Amino acid sequence: MRVKGFMAPLAILATAALAMPAQGATGDLPRLESKGGRHALIVDGAPFLMLGAQANNSSNYPQMLRDVWPVLETMHANTLEIPIAWEQVEPVEGQFDFSYLQTLLDQARAHDTRLVLLWFGTWKNTSPSYTPAWVKLDNARFPRMKAPDGSDHYVLTPLSQNTLDADRKAFVKVMEYLRDHDRENTVIMVQPENETGSYRVPRDYSAKANALFAQAIPSALAKKTGKSGTWEQAYGKQAPRAFQTWYVASFVNEVAKAGKAVKNLPMYVNASLAGPSNVPDPTGVASGGPQWDVLDIWKAAAPAIDFAGPDIYDRASANAEAYLDKYARADNALMVPEIGNSLEFARYFWSTIGKGGIGFAPFGMDATGFFNYPLGARELDVKTLAAFALPYATLEPIARDWARIAYTRPTWGAAKPDDGAVRETVLGKWKISADWGQWQFGEKDWTWLPSEPPAWAKEPVGGVAVAQLSDTEYLVMGDHVRVNFSPANGAANGVIVAVEEGTFKDGKWVMTRRWNGDQTDYGLNLIDRGQVLKVTTGFYSSK
Repeated sequence: MRVKGFMAPLAILATAALAMPAQGATGDLPRLESKGGRHALIVDGAPFLMLGAQANNSSNYPQMLRDVWPVLETMHANTLEIPIAWEQVEPVEGQFDFSYLQTLLDQARAHDTRLVLLWFGTWKNTSPSYTPAWVKLDNARFPRMKAPDGSDHYVLTPLSQNTLDADRKAFVKVMEYLRDHDRENTVIMVQPENETGSYRVPRDYSAKANALFAQAIPSALAKKTGKSGTWEQAYGKQAPRAFQTWYVASFVNEVAKAGKAVKNLPMYVNASLAGPSNVPDPTGVASGGPQWDVLDIWKAAAPAIDFAGPDIYDRASANAEAYLDKYARADNALMVPEIGNSLEFARYFWSTIGKGGIGFAPFGMDATGFFNYPLGARELDVKTLAAFALPYATLEPIARDWARIAYTRPTWGAAKPDDGAVRETVLGKWKISADWGQWQFGEKDWTWLPSEPPAWAKEPVGGVAVAQLSDTEYLVMGDHVRVNFSPANGAANGVIVAVEEGTFKDGKWVMTRRWNGDQTDYGLNLIDRGQVLKVTTGFYSSK
């Protein structure tokens, strides 16, 4: 099978004859832990970094999986995010079909890949398109929202008990199947619903909704936010959106809570993002979804949801970084459940893990021939896939070690900004800077030995992640970046004692070689291959 410019690995189909690798002890459920403002996804009893990939929406059928696994293998991904749709689980009301789910579990185990299931139920990018026909066509029983003029809107109202009951019942059946057929915990997380909310109409304007909108905000929300009064008194122009957010989040909470009662897996929601302004236009955003500026509403309404994650398709680096910062909260683990699959989005992997992120997943990573350009790539050619494969290959052997370190130690990450400006931070007693578009040898300001810029100098590639291991030791990874260390206080006696390339084995650092001379005289240059460095610093004594 050829995938747009590269020859995919030959091992494609998983069968019952293939060996199934052990994926953890029965009963050791994945969970999310938080401590001191940091977060860890615990899988098989230890922190786990999700090197993820999300398949296209319509790849959720057994015959299409053969076009999924080769791309994940090429990327060095350890986790597949893939939909499971209400319409395929319950095509006839009360009759459930889990044949696809079983095939998915079998093949994921054969490929030693973990799964994140995306429940496409009442909402899929706000639409009810993945609901069964018996839901789509019965507007009396499963009503849509009303627009201000009384006409039907395309979104199912979150106020319908019938819709909630039916969606919840199907979701519980999925979780029951996982409880009974996935004792290995191949599925490590679940996303109940997808990109919830409503475009163009900020809330339901039905008679029932209007009556609720005139009431005071719920007491749980008032306690969480310190606001009071009616929705309009509490939220002003954003009141319709705040109202919709509360009821969408409450609906999703009921679905998630019922599923967790069956099998208590971590559950998260994803946000179809608006612009990075402080208050998005109520009619220009997926109103009701977990946008960053309404996360407090979601936290109050949906305690069964472990965290919310941003779906990033904004190509401006400043906006992408702003989204990461908004979702990296002490009460919200950072994970990027969707990001564009074109080359320039790969650099944000380094930012994500440097900010303590527990996972990252570009969207549309399969060879089914669909590309969501201009949101993502025109095609998954060799260069595009390599941009994601490089950081994943770097972390693949030490993903557990990084996850453990990031849960307990300070970290920092940066992606090359669109303007190519240097990025820097202070960790401990050292200032760490990241520069871009340089060769491994020499300085940009040299005039005595001129050179042309490297081929990647103007490309949107490059990033770095750093962890402070101790007062004197730092872990450094990245690609297409020059990293420099200097004393944070400007002291003249600060030195780099040693730079070791290596890896972790059984949780302990193992050196492959030391960098010195040309490899360190011009900063630490990580370019086109996976290299992990441990930097030891110090200050020599002076009289």
